[in-house]
This record gives sequence, C-alpha cells and structure tokens, in this order.
Amino acid sequence: MADKLLYGAAYYAEYMPEERLEKDMDLLTAAGFNLIRVAESTWSTWEPREGEFDFSLLERVLEAAQAHGLSVIVGTPTYALPPWLARKYPDILSDTHSGPCRYGPRQNFDITHPGYRYHAERIIRRLMEAVQGYRCVIGFQLDNETKPYDTCSPRAQEMFRDWLRERFGTVEALNRAMGLAYWSNSLGSWDDLPDVRGTINGSLGAEYAAFQRHLVTEFLLWQRSIVDEYRRPDQFVTHNFDFEWRGSSFGHQPEVDHFDAARAVTVAGCDIYHPSESGLTGAEIAFGGASTRALKRSGYLVLETQAQGLLGWLPYPGQLRLQAFSHIAAGAECVEYWHWHSIHNALESYWKGVLSHDMTPGETYREAAVIGREFRQLSPHLLHLQKKNRVAVMVSSRSHTGLDWFPTCRLGGTPDKGYSDYLRWLCDSLYRLNVEYDIVSDSQRDFSAYDLLVLPYLYSAGEDLLQAVDDYVRGGGHLLAAFRSGFSDEHLKIYHDAQPHLLTKCLGLTYDRFTVPVEVELASDRIPLPDHVAVTDWMELPELRGAEALCTYRHPVWDGIPAVTLHRYGAGAAAYLAACFEPGGLDAVLEHLLPELGVPVPEARFPLIVRRAVNSRGRGITFLFNYSVSPLTASIPHGPARSLLDGRSLDRDEPADLAPWGVSILETEEP
Repeated sequence: MADKLLYGAAYYAEYMPEERLEKDMDLLTAAGFNLIRVAESTWSTWEPREGEFDFSLLERVLEAAQAHGLSVIVGTPTYALPPWLARKYPDILSDTHSGPCRYGPRQNFDITHPGYRYHAERIIRRLMEAVQGYRCVIGFQLDNETKPYDTCSPRAQEMFRDWLRERFGTVEALNRAMGLAYWSNSLGSWDDLPDVRGTINGSLGAEYAAFQRHLVTEFLLWQRSIVDEYRRPDQFVTHNFDFEWRGSSFGHQPEVDHFDAARAVTVAGCDIYHPSESGLTGAEIAFGGASTRALKRSGYLVLETQAQGLLGWLPYPGQLRLQAFSHIAAGAECVEYWHWHSIHNALESYWKGVLSHDMTPGETYREAAVIGREFRQLSPHLLHLQKKNRVAVMVSSRSHTGLDWFPTCRLGGTPDKGYSDYLRWLCDSLYRLNVEYDIVSDSQRDFSAYDLLVLPYLYSAGEDLLQAVDDYVRGGGHLLAAFRSGFSDEHLKIYHDAQPHLLTKCLGLTYDRFTVPVEVELASDRIPLPDHVAVTDWMELPELRGAEALCTYRHPVWDGIPAVTLHRYGAGAAAYLAACFEPGGLDAVLEHLLPELGVPVPEARFPLIVRRAVNSRGRGITFLFNYSVSPLTASIPHGPARSLLDGRSLDRDEPADLAPWGVSILETEEP
C-alpha cells in the first residue's frame, strides 16, 4: 500500500474527444490527485484485431503520469469483449436463465468458455509486459465488478454436476440432502441431472447459485496467478467488489462470495455509489465500508465512487468533501472517482465525472481540489486507521438465495423486499444510533472478539453454525437475531423440529405459526415507541420458553403475542425480533435493547454521525459529520482534542459547530 492517502480518478485517454493528456495531468496534480486507474475497460483498443496489439496510447499515459508524480492502478481489460472475439466464438456469450445474451453490453459472456480464457490470458500477459517497466504502477485491479453472468451453458452445467459429485459422492446422498423426491425429481444416476434452469427445487437452485459464486472466485484466482508472474513485490493486487444494485449500491451482493473471492487479492477494493443531494445519508458508505474492511480486516480502496454521477446525484456544496472523509472514517485508504471526465457518447454519457462535458474545471473540480489539499495535509494522521467495533453483523449468501426462493410474502405473490432490505433495516438503525459495526461471514465460528452478534436474516444455517452461536451466548456473548433465522439448513431444507431449531434454548422461545401482517402494530409498556409503528412483511407468533416480552402485537386477534423478546442465557443474553416493523420503531427498540446486550448507545443521533478510530501513532481520531442541510452543534465526546482541519484545541464536552454537510476531525492523545 501507499505511504499516503490515495486520491484519484479513473482516466480513459481512449474516450477523450481530443488530445489533452498533458492538460489533464496538470489539472489532476493541481487538484491534489495522486492516483489514476487505467486500461480495464477497452480490450478492443489494446487488441483491435485478433493477435494485433497496440499499447502505445497506454504507454503515453503512463509516461505522462510518471512525469507528473501520479501513481497508477492498471486494470486487466477482460470484462468487456471486443467484437472480433464474439464473432469468433458465437457461444462465448452467456446462455442464462433468461435465454442467450446478445453482443453489445459488457459482462455478458461465459467466464468458463475455453476460447474466452485463452484470449483473456493472452491480453493480460501482453498488458503486463507493456507496463512492467513503469515505477508509477503501484498495483493491479483484476477484471471489473466480476460476476458469473448467470452462465447456464452446457459446459457450466457439466461442471456443476462434477461439483455436486465431489460434494455429495452419490446421487442417493444428493437426493436426501436436496429432498429431490418431491414431484419425482430424484436422480437415478449423475447423467439424470436436468437443466438446472427448470428446477422447482429451491435446494438444488441454491446449490447452483453457490456454484456460480464459486466460478467468480476461481476466475479471479486464475487472473491473480497470471498477474503474479509479472508484478513486483511492492505492487498490490485488488478488485473492485460491488454491491447489490438498487439504483445505487444498496446491499449484500448475491452473485459473489466476497469473503471467498477476496483470497485473490492482497488489498480489498470496492465500488460504492449512493444517493446524493437530499437523499444523502452516509448509510451506504458505512455499510459498504464495513463490508469491504471485513475482507482483509484492514484498510481498503474505494476504487469507484461518484463525483457528479447520474442525474440526481449532483452533490450539494460540501457533500463531496463529506463523502470523501466518510470513506476514510470507515477505514478506506483511497478514494477514487469514476471518472475523471464526462463521456460524450454511449450508454454512460450522463454519468458525469469530475469534469463536466465542457472539460473545464468547475465547481465539482474546485471542491475536489479542497479534498486533495486536505488529504495531503492529513495523511500522516488518517492513514492506516484501526477500528475496534463491538458489534458484528453476519451476512449469508445462502440465506440471500433462500429469501429469493421463499420470499416473505403470500405464496405466489410478488416480494416487495429482499435479503438486503432486512440486512440494511438493522444496519441502518445501528448507523442512525451511531453504533459502529463490523461485517462477518456465516463461515465464521468464533465471535469472541465482539460484545454483540447480530443475525439479520439467517434463514439458511448448518447446525455447526447454530451451535457456535449458542455456545457464544452461553459463554457470555450477546445475540440479536431477527425473524426466520435458524429456519433451514445449509441446503434450504426446513428443519423439522421446533423453530428456530438449535437457537430455541438460546432465545428462550419457539414458534410454529407465522403470517403476513395486516393492520398490525407494535406495542410496548416497556419501551417508549413512536405512535402507530406498523408491523410489515412477516410476523411470527412465538411461545415463550423463558424469554420475556418487551414488545407485543396490537391487533384484534394477535393482540398481546410477543414481538420482541429478551432472554438471559448462561452468562449471556439473546434478543429476538419476531417481525419486521417500521424503522422508527426499530430505532426505539434498539436504543433500549443494546445496553441490555452489552453495547452502550451514544447520545448523538443521525443526522449527526460520529465515527471513531485509532491512527498509526496510537492516537484517537473522532470524525463528526453533519448529514443535513442545517447547521449542527456537537459536543466533543473525547478530549481534550485538536481539530485537524483548523488546528484549534478543544476541551472535553466543548461544543463544535458543524456547517450544513460539514466535517470536523479531532485527534486526542489517548486512543
């Protein structure tokens, strides 16, 4: 990694409407940018015809960057096929659940195709040879936001059959694990495995989704092995992992196991795009940062985020700076915009960069230059921040797939919400309460580093995981579990004893009834709730086995049935949310519950966001962010402190004024 905060933009000389390389290099350095990312998007530029390579433009960019003191990340250009390659192999385009793809969009090919692999390896090797001599190249990005692209080709399905045989050994074992007797789907031999696109068996469908995630890991490891043959020891390898897309970066990525795929990189990277203007809350930055920091348990690179971005994302004055420091507060060591200049043609013409279409420095460039100066000034204080969070939130790809198959709606209905909605429901409430959290994988079994483990929607979990959770609580840990957790095994087969299976003792309750709430509200004589908190999407009707009810349902029929419970278990305690309800109600519930679960709740509330870390000098760093259009006054929670942005000294509890969308960064001698 670099010895300073990295600040940059994706730079595509091949997209420019005119020659302006030197001018751009001057503008970049004048604004305090010290990094560009190049090469990942234009395979057809580097190899316009099969076997004909031309890296002259890239070499000119690298020479200019080196002359201007800019660092460079080089991306392998394998995520968008050149036309000649699609013409050579008509079956290279992915055959999916929705049918065959057509040429034009990116990322629509079969990453298992031998012809694709042959030509991808060749372009990677020729690219690596071309950039080897440039000291300015500090690292490499493997591909770009890689997915399996829903490949369902005959070859991929043959590989899936081999995957199943390796894991289950016999078709009889597979039949039992997947429950394939239903509707006569049992296999008599491995040759009987049908086209997976027609399956009505959620277990088999979920296994194919897991197999597709495995393809991504294998693909990135394959690219890493090639890059390693050429890179210097001081050059890192990264990838820009992205998130489920809902018009912006929303939640857990269902198509990639980030934890597994991160084995292919030395430094974790991500792309985080988020609502802006009046929709900017910082919650996406916090969630994306926690998710990416978890992959290597260290600092990470924001390889793409917005400068101006899509229509409706034009930042209000101050927001670009607020966003940049919010990334740093989450543990990022790089903020890089997609992209430097606005594109004048094709699909992303209105996804604007640091420069607008007139290519001249405007308001966004000028605010970016302020950030550049402050990053350079504050690098010694903000580089390699360490975060010690007390709360862990578990994510589960198999649970995500399970909810896709069995949504929280009436059978046959259209689901309004998915896994990421329930994940963000809890994460965003923690964020609004200024309780920082880490993300952990469902492959983890030791949770002793945390005071509280949160299970947002652990629908699919093997008994070893459920037992590890039980052991954690019994040994003194604390648990907050939400509805439908512990419902099915790792193959989506519903456990056939009392729900929630091995968590029954820990949670002190069981249930066998659940329904879709209609005109149901949350009620409590223990917790001060907002008026008329609606219960939404899903509700269970628990019977208590030692737990106490903190909230109940208000309804003509379900009145008084527990909705939120707390149970002392062994040396620890476990709380359960038996239903989904409105966010304001969740904030009130967590404000009461978290201290009972070993986690103090700070006084500050959104739109004042407080983030804490320890820097490489062992000093405490506190970030204060105002995510609102109105001025705020914040009390200094730790002191005495020095304001890093203006040099002022502040005593403990001394007020700090924050302008609309303002930032304050405080350093204390004690961590």
